[in-house]
Amino acid sequence: MDRIDATQIPEPGLVVLDLTAHDETTALAVMEVLERLWATSGITPVRREPGMPGVRARVHADIRHTGTQPPEALYGAGM
Repeated sequence: MDRIDATQIPEPGLVVLDLTAHDETTALAVMEVLERLWATSGITPVRREPGMPGVRARVHADIRHTGTQPPEALYGAGM
């Protein structure tokens, strides 16, 4: 993965998440959940790095804005 620099997180509420998962299916499932919670860069490419276990992906998210479903829809109204 490329280094994260200040231009990617210029203000509070912006995050860059580097995911490592066992397989592509797992990584895609995690990205789908993140996309429902927050405004994200969406489903990003999943990569295998030679000599490294699992697969990797990077997601940019803005946690100040909800995603495709409000948290209540994911976890119930008692959140």
